[in-house]
Amino acid sequence: MADNVCDLLNKSSFGTSTDVEDFRSALVAYCVFNSCLCYTTFILNIVTIHAIRKTALLPKPLRTLLLSLAASDVGVGLLAQPLHIFILVSWLNRKRIDCISYKRLMAIMKFFCVSSLFNVVTISVDRFLAVHLHLRYQELVTHKRVIAAVISIWLLSAIISSSVFWGPLLFSSQVIGLVIQTVCLFVVVIVYWRIYIVLKRHIIQIEGLQIQEVQQGVQNGDLSNFLKLRKSALGTFHVCIVFLICYLPCYVLSFLLLTHLLSLISFYEARLYVMTMFFLNSSLDPVIYCWKMRPIRRTLVDIMRGIINRFRE
Repeated sequence: MADNVCDLLNKSSFGTSTDVEDFRSALVAYCVFNSCLCYTTFILNIVTIHAIRKTALLPKPLRTLLLSLAASDVGVGLLAQPLHIFILVSWLNRKRIDCISYKRLMAIMKFFCVSSLFNVVTISVDRFLAVHLHLRYQELVTHKRVIAAVISIWLLSAIISSSVFWGPLLFSSQVIGLVIQTVCLFVVVIVYWRIYIVLKRHIIQIEGLQIQEVQQGVQNGDLSNFLKLRKSALGTFHVCIVFLICYLPCYVLSFLLLTHLLSLISFYEARLYVMTMFFLNSSLDPVIYCWKMRPIRRTLVDIMRGIINRFRE
């Protein structure tokens, strides 16, 4: 039974040896490109983690969530992506990976990919609460609660990734995974639509009223605090937009496979491109942090200046 399950996993992911020969050149190019991408993903996220830790201007809850997302991206570049390449190279060389080892590799890959998904969703919800609750945000979203949420994310990711060991429930675990992905994507879209509505309302208020009237509309004259929340929401919005662009093709492909709307050969080749997009997201996240979040960008610039000054001395 175990061997049959592993054969099914292999076939559903990469096809048979005959199938691989039909797109061998694309498979080799995929392995080479993603091998280079592993290094950029790992290095960029390690630098970003250091910059986020040094950025005192970021609220503690947001900083904790961004660190959790960057940690999952490090795991993608350090373990998930290399292990995926290892499986493909073994498949190219027609070397069979034993069942237990294959399941372990798949579980590790799934663990970091799922944690990235959950971290993005949690950041989206956090920014919605920051904009929607405004002055009550700091009272309700405490650092301890965010820590508990982060721990829950990683524990839940571990439970879901262990589904590869549920041999008799293989198809059911795939369906459950697709349902979880659907719910997460739906939450991200709805949350940022709500954020857009709130921000649009306040922008109209700011542009249409005199500054004194605006200050009366925002309790305790806390207009500057709201503007900071708006900037952080817009910064994380770009993180989620890039995530959706990179993740949606993989989600659509999984849906087409389960509904038998795509031929297997087309699926095998298309999977190479969508997985590249998925892994690319982990390299793009730190770039977005530095591009759209001014506090992190300033901290990173200060770190680089310090390094340059040390070399000059």
